[in-house]
Order: sequence, then structure tokens, then C-alpha cells
Amino acid sequence: MSRARADEEEYWHSSKFRAFTFDDEDDELSQLKESKRAVNSLRDIVDDDDDDDLERVSWSGEPVGSISWSIKEAASSSTSSLDGQDSSIQKGSSSYAAFPKQVSSYSLSSLFKGKVPYFYMLCLSFSALSDTGVKNYAPELRRPKAEYKDYSSDWSPRDTVRRMQRGKVCSLERFRSLQDKLVLLDEAVVGHDGNVITAVLIFLKRTLRREILFRELEMRQVALSHLIHFLKETGEQKFLLDLLRRLCCFSLSLQLSQYREHLNIQDVEKRREFLKGCIGLPFSAEDTSHIQDHYTLLERQIIIEANDRHLESSGQSEIFRKYPRKASILNMPLVTTLFYSCFYHYTEAEGTFSSPSNLKKTFKIPDKQYVLTALAARAKLRAWDDVDALFTTKNWLGYTKKKAPIGFHRVVEILQRNSAPVQVLQEYVRLVEDVETRLNLATKYKCHDVVIETYRDLKDRIQLTAYKCKVERGSADEEKINSILNNMVTPTFS
Repeated sequence: MSRARADEEEYWHSSKFRAFTFDDEDDELSQLKESKRAVNSLRDIVDDDDDDDLERVSWSGEPVGSISWSIKEAASSSTSSLDGQDSSIQKGSSSYAAFPKQVSSYSLSSLFKGKVPYFYMLCLSFSALSDTGVKNYAPELRRPKAEYKDYSSDWSPRDTVRRMQRGKVCSLERFRSLQDKLVLLDEAVVGHDGNVITAVLIFLKRTLRREILFRELEMRQVALSHLIHFLKETGEQKFLLDLLRRLCCFSLSLQLSQYREHLNIQDVEKRREFLKGCIGLPFSAEDTSHIQDHYTLLERQIIIEANDRHLESSGQSEIFRKYPRKASILNMPLVTTLFYSCFYHYTEAEGTFSSPSNLKKTFKIPDKQYVLTALAARAKLRAWDDVDALFTTKNWLGYTKKKAPIGFHRVVEILQRNSAPVQVLQEYVRLVEDVETRLNLATKYKCHDVVIETYRDLKDRIQLTAYKCKVERGSADEEKINSILNNMVTPTFS
């Protein structure tokens, strides 16, 4: 009997099957509780602050919130309510939906035990224990919270640019003031991202007037180059032409402002070096020629000033003793320099820097300008012989003739302003071709001989008789008029 009992105990202990005892249910329940705690610990690890940014899936691999998930969730919920087991164990503080029931071939029980059918039935009780009181049969499909921040949050220009660089969708419409828009553009340029710069430029192009946009882009060359490239790619020719036209005007004004800086330089040598550097600026060919002439003129003035200061201080030149200089020639205009040269250095050879003819040839001074300036300088010195030589020309036969490119009526006016004697004035009044102009000038400056000779040539007795009353009685002019009237034949009418 004892042998049979020993064999029976050996059978139950050695076999994988065990006899039924009431303690087995307690063992299964304890294992079930351990499984529940393991699952809860896994869920606590997954559930962090950023769970809204993650896509939830069930144990079967289906997204939480999908249609198939909602149907299975409803079915498992009804099964759990029919079991009627202990539903007092709930997690009231949890806001998550219950885990869906296992429908796949791989169950959670395989992690803990090999009893698939038996443990699968126990999972129904486990789901009933872990179900919450509130069921989400069809949860709302919403975007992650991080995406809502792109539209609702008040991002700074720097943060906006950074999010655009990461490919986030950002609204630029809230940057309304000009200052905010320019800060946004500057941040985009600092970020060195061409796509972001172009996006900001498109926004500015749409929200700013052209004048304001062009004005601000003139100081932002990187953004300007991106806009020009964008306009070329999109074929907006009219906008591009307006922009380039504005840039040409800006470039010219910038160069002119840089050239005008020489006016603030007092030191002559520094100004000369500054002008030398301005020659390389991208001016037009004509403007570059003017700057080159300015630089050459200043060089000449420095040389002439140094030489004349030495002559004046040493007293070696008679003209400097008789007519001391009133001011320096430095930084004077070309016409003033020419007048100075005609006044102090008129007789010098063409090879010297201070010669008037050298200045005329170097700076291509027109004949009219040269004659006017030289006439004023020599008339001021009362050098009438030089004035006469200025207008005397010879033809190829050797005959001399007086010719003035400015007109002799202007010569008479300049001579009269410099107190020229009547004899000199009369000589040039006679050379005025227009009779009426000649009579007016002769009458105005009291050139009686010219008036008498003109009326004589016109054979106008009436005007001669009237003009006789304007000359001094008993003078040579009155006698001349009487002689002409006596010799003039009186016309007879039949």
C-alpha cells in the first residue's frame, strides 16, 4: 500500500500535469497580478510629457483612434461588461483609454506562461479589472500640440527663422511693422539659408511698397542678390527693371557722395591722394575724365603755388612786387587758375606748367573761354598791346585781321569795365558788324567819332544834325559834323 502511494506521489511530482487543488487558483491570481504590475510599469515608462507628440498603437500594431480599433474596442468593452466580474478596481486618475483586447496570434501571456487558452480566458478578467470608468469609443483625431504652436505661439524673428530652417510651417503675417520685417530679414541673412531668405523676401515683396523695399535692400547686398536671382527665375521683368534702375541711381549717388568727401579734406597732399583714389571708382568715361582733370589741376596748383610763393618772398619778380597776391591758388577752379596764369605768367613759354597756353592745351579749354579769361586778365593790367595781339590773326597771304570768337560787342563791354581809354574802345566799337548795335554802343560809351562816321556812311543828315547838339560846342567833333554836312549833297525832288 505504501508502495502504491509512493508511486502516485512520484507520478504527480514528475509529470507536467498537476492535480487540482484550491491553492492553484490563488497561484494563478498572484501571477495575474504580477503581469498587471509589469504592464503598468511598461506604460509608465512610455507615458511621459511628450506623449502627445507620439502616435499611439495597440498591441496588435493598429493606430489608436482608427476605425478598426474603435470597433474592436467596443466589442471588448461589451464582453467585459457581460463577465460581471469585479470592476471596482479602477484607475480614476488615469486619462488614457483602456488597452484593446488581444486578437493577434501572439498574446501577452506567452511572455509569462505557455498556457495559451487558459491564460487567454484570464486576460478577459484582467482587462475588466484594468478598464477605466470612461470609455473612448472614437477618440478625436487631432494634430500634435507641437504643430499648433507654429500658428498660435508668438515666435521671435530668430526663432521663426530657425523653425523655417527645420522645415516647420511658420506664419509671417504677424510681422506687421517695418522694423519687425527688417529684423526678420536680417536674421534670415545671418542664418545663411537661401530658401529662408527667399521666402522672407517674397513676404516683404508682397507687403511693402517698392520704394521702401528698394531703399532697404540697397544696404543689404546679400538679400538683394537673392531677390535679383528670384526675379530672373520667375520672369518678373518689370519689377526687375525697376529694381536695377533704382540700383543704378543709388550706385551713382554713392560714388558722388564718396567723391564729395574731398571737400572735407583740408590738407592739400591728402586731398591729392584722395582724388587719385577716386579715379578708380566705377564712374562713366566722361565723369572719370573730369576726376582725372581735377587731380591733374591740383597737382599743377601745388607746383605753381610753391614756385610763386618763393618768387614773391624773394622779390625777384616785378609783377609780384607791383601786384601782390591776395590769395593762394590752391583748390581754385580751372577758370580762376587760368586767370591767375594769364595775370602773372602770360608771357611764359608753353613748356612750363604755369603757362596759359599749356593750361589751355592740357585741359582742352575752348577758344571762347580762353579769350574771355585772357582779355579780362590783360585788361585789368591795362596791357592794351596784349589785348590787340589777342584778336589779331594772319591769313596765309600774311594779311592781318582782327577776329573775336566771342563777338566784338562783348570785347567792348569787358574793356569798358576795366576803364579802357576811348581810343581803345572806339577801335573795337568800329569792328561791331551790326549797325544798330554799333550806334548804341558808340552812343552809350561816347565814342563820337564812331557815331559820326556811321551816320556819314548812312548819309543821314537828320541824325547828324540831331547828334550835333550832343557834342561839345567848338570841339573837333562839332567841326567834323559841320564838314560832313557841308559836303553832303542835298537831294532835290522834281
